[in-house]
Amino acid sequence: MPKMKTKSSCKKRFKVSAGGKIMRAQAGKRHGMIKRTNKFLRNARGTTVMSEADAKIIRPMMPYSR
Repeated sequence: MPKMKTKSSCKKRFKVSAGGKIMRAQAGKRHGMIKRTNKFLRNARGTTVMSEADAKIIRPMMPYSR
């Protein structure tokens, strides 16, 4: 049986932690940072764990990530 393909959009946007949780980038950092507070920008650094409800949607698109 051939290998299953990972969805290209998921490959670019998400990664899986060692514990199997799906990590994503923080939202709200693409543009318009002048109007955002410094506290918001500090808190939106780096990555965060995706909620389990959203992770259920993403997992089937990343077949070899478990």
